[in-house]
Amino acid sequence: MKRFKLIRIFSVAIFLSILLVALPVTPAQAVRGITLLPTAGKIGDRITITGTDFNKSTADADKYAAIFFSSDEASTIDDIDVEVTHYKLVKEGVWLDEEGDFKTTFRVPDILDDGSKEEDVTSGTYYVYVCHYLGTKIQTRIRAVAIFTVTMGKISLSPLRGTVGTLLEITGTDFAGNMPLTVKYNGFTVPIDSGNYQTNSRGDFTSVILVPDSMAGYHTVTAIVSGGEAEATFTVEPDISINPTSGETGTTVIISGTGFGKMKAVTIWFDNIAVATATTSIVGSFYANFNVPDIQAGRYNVETEEGANIARARFTITEPPPLPPPPQPPPPEPSPSISISTNTGSIGQGIVMGGAGFKASAPVTVKYDNELLTAATTDSSGVFAAAFTVPVSNHGNHTITASDGTNTSELNFAVESIPPPVPTLLLPEMEAEVKSPIYFNWRGVIDPSAPVTYTLQVATSPDFSATSTVLEKKGLTQTEYFVTEAEGLRLGAAKTPYYWRARAIDGASNEGNWANPGVFYVASSGVPAWAIITIAVLGVLFLLALGYFIHMKTSASGR
Repeated sequence: MKRFKLIRIFSVAIFLSILLVALPVTPAQAVRGITLLPTAGKIGDRITITGTDFNKSTADADKYAAIFFSSDEASTIDDIDVEVTHYKLVKEGVWLDEEGDFKTTFRVPDILDDGSKEEDVTSGTYYVYVCHYLGTKIQTRIRAVAIFTVTMGKISLSPLRGTVGTLLEITGTDFAGNMPLTVKYNGFTVPIDSGNYQTNSRGDFTSVILVPDSMAGYHTVTAIVSGGEAEATFTVEPDISINPTSGETGTTVIISGTGFGKMKAVTIWFDNIAVATATTSIVGSFYANFNVPDIQAGRYNVETEEGANIARARFTITEPPPLPPPPQPPPPEPSPSISISTNTGSIGQGIVMGGAGFKASAPVTVKYDNELLTAATTDSSGVFAAAFTVPVSNHGNHTITASDGTNTSELNFAVESIPPPVPTLLLPEMEAEVKSPIYFNWRGVIDPSAPVTYTLQVATSPDFSATSTVLEKKGLTQTEYFVTEAEGLRLGAAKTPYYWRARAIDGASNEGNWANPGVFYVASSGVPAWAIITIAVLGVLFLLALGYFIHMKTSASGR
């Protein structure tokens, strides 16, 4: 019996094996997919995308696909505008052939502004999504996903260290091509002294900046191109200059320093003799003077010490002159002179001034375009030092004057002319329908020449002509504005598109560019005006008819 059961099991196994061999093999269902070439690149690069096994075009109907570029990670069970809100529609109406395949190209965008949320494209991981069309409408369900890596450029500095005023060469590679370049030093925009102001077609540039007043130590230099940033570090070293560099014992020497610590005490040594002290400014600069000590002629070190920050210069003490000739008429008084720590800067920047050749132990007033800035008192040699901040004034040249009432000296100071950045419009959102009171809001900007104010414009035409502008507010100190009731009456046309924009003006009256205009509509406020007028006219007609009826009835009763 046991042998019979084994034979039966063996026979069933052989039968099942033959049956499996005889059954036709069902082909595996093709899976749609996309590939990118290359899979990494920078903003503006052209990317080839190939898709397979999507909806097939037939003789009866053509099929199409749309391609999205996004920073939001999603899968084929997610939807555009639901799980994916930051995106750019980089290609639409892509024809799918009879096999459901396609091949096309798109460029890496610099901003994701087609979704409900907006952001700049930076370095990192991004996602390419493909969706089908239904008729002429793009379907939101994601059909295929690919990953793309956005790479940004890099910069190198030459030299890597130096003093304030060093010509610093910045070399950049692998940025977006043919785009404007912005350079920042410690987060503040600085002018490009020479070289390239934008990248070439390969995304490269070589530019030179002048290292601004800054403390000793490490400072960040940033290159910004089309939202992409690259940083490098520059080390500021302390430095001093003296005037004059030679003279007899007792000579008054003016000494200025840069690249020291912030608000630190500085000791000035002449051949190991402490001759003066000073306090640095908030950017590590100082201005002082001393008298050459009474030691023998020769060449000596002038050393300035602030902790570990030490700088040196050389001064030559000359032999005293021979015995004077017979008395001569006294020489004329020396002409007064002044100097400042920097001849260019921004509103609110700290300036250190020194002066010589004025009346001894006398008050000196310092003016900026005839407006009093500060005052100081000269020492017994007619030398003084003072500090002040640049007041709010227009960009361009201004005159700084020092006077003791008798002697006057002046020089020019240039306020920076770099316009502030463009503000980002926030509310109303694009194509939004708003109700009164209408509220405008935008993202503020930072500028070295504070304070920053804003101008807001609303118009019925995108060209913001004088005849189409219905609202303009200047000198706004906040990044928002509520429309008043009276102003709201000018924005009451329902279904009429209104265009709005804003721009920034810094404390030096540098006007930034206008932001790209937004569009909004004003919601209907209730019963239309024509309906109210119609009701009023019908009411008047009804009263007239009622009066006539009463009059006729009274006349008939009298007869």
